[in-house]
Amino acid sequence: MEPVATRRRTQPPPPHVVFNDLTNPGRPTRRPWLHLLADEVAPRVLVSEHASVVVWSSIWLARPDAKVRFELASAESGTDLRFTLLPDPPIPDDDEIRTMRKRLGWLINGQLRYTYGQ
Repeated sequence: MEPVATRRRTQPPPPHVVFNDLTNPGRPTRRPWLHLLADEVAPRVLVSEHASVVVWSSIWLARPDAKVRFELASAESGTDLRFTLLPDPPIPDDDEIRTMRKRLGWLINGQLRYTYGQ
């Protein structure tokens, strides 16, 4: 699996809080954030290394082979969070990669981030 897109951004809470949200993405909570579209499914957690790495199965019905790897590290102002999109061949075209990357960006750096008050 070759990475086709990656993005890094700081999240306000410490790594253990972000890790908990990423390892329990669809759980009922006072801060729901994983609002999926009709062509998406809740991810399964394939790998989790406490407060440092989480790997999700695909959220896209059209690309069930894709995985998303999250890397977490302590940052001065919270958590340094990087996501990397890892699809199996055939590699999506540039438009599909852009669409998938933007969707992940919205879920993680939009919806999840908003639940932290930012």
